Amino acid sequence: MNKDFEKEIRYSLLRMLSSDPDLTQREMARSMGISLGKVNYCLSELVKKGFVKVNRFKGSRNKAGYFYILTPHGIEEKARLTMSFLKKKTAEYEQIRLQIRDLAREIEKEEPGHLEVNKAWKLLRHGD
Repeated sequence: MNKDFEKEIRYSLLRMLSSDPDLTQREMARSMGISLGKVNYCLSELVKKGFVKVNRFKGSRNKAGYFYILTPHGIEEKARLTMSFLKKKTAEYEQIRLQIRDLAREIEKEEPGHLEVNKAWKLLRHGD
């Protein structure tokens, strides 16, 4: 499997669990658009690496519910991954921004005052 995809799954799981530790694996899988088996495997790996601790409780919405807790090591990993994704997405944003600028210039030469070009220039100036 692609290393970036694995990091993205790990980050998504840590992020979800930090905000809602009693999500079911089925809910996680649905939210992430991956299989239940993949979520189960990835959670097991997070537990093995010491990023997540699993507690079982009986009074949940299903008969044998689990409560996933990020360990201090898991919180550090989530922060590290957040920083990594922020750098990556910022670089991607800058690349797209330059492409938009070049495309807007190209269309402006062919169709001065075109409405879509004006919107693109406005986005580039305001960073929206």
